[in-house]
Amino acid sequence: MATTLGMIAIVIPDYDEAIAHYVNDLAFTLIEDTELSPEKRWVVIAPSTSGLQILLAKASNAAQEAAIGNSTGGRVGFFLYTDNFSETYENYLARGIEFTENPRSETFGQVVVFRDKYGNKWDLIEKKL
Repeated sequence: MATTLGMIAIVIPDYDEAIAHYVNDLAFTLIEDTELSPEKRWVVIAPSTSGLQILLAKASNAAQEAAIGNSTGGRVGFFLYTDNFSETYENYLARGIEFTENPRSETFGQVVVFRDKYGNKWDLIEKKL
């Protein structure tokens, strides 16, 4: 039996604000935006048009609101791979993305930690070939 992780969810406070951030600031692609009810939409984004997708899930109660930006307890929870670290890093800097450190070299490649608009920590990584 084969299984594939196809989508993860990130809890956000507002659909349109989140779409603008991930699409405009991080250059993700909007895959789908379908209204399910007056309060709920099915909003899917992805760093590219293939691979893992992200469901933007609007918080609907206090417990979910409390998890915005902290779904992994303050640890890096998302890993974004790039084939051009310098270009991606400079583009993100120009768009006002908050980096929590300076880029560094590790045994697996170049890496730097950044926060999305909501405080979620991400690793930006260019793997060594």
